[in-house]
Amino acid sequence: MSQQLAQSKVTKTSGNNGALLLGTGLALASMILIPALATRMGLGASLTGALRMAVMKAGNQAIRS
Repeated sequence: MSQQLAQSKVTKTSGNNGALLLGTGLALASMILIPALATRMGLGASLTGALRMAVMKAGNQAIRS
């Protein structure tokens, strides 16, 4: 009985690893990559901020699902 319970806990948490990795990657991209690329392309600060918010929202949705 205790082995089944422990095994079910492992199965539930291992399913979220991909979503957590994706969300973390998107958060990292929004903090570092988006501003660097936007500066290189000459985008304005408001457009850069909007892109960052969109990517962070996508990361948040990935973690929640």
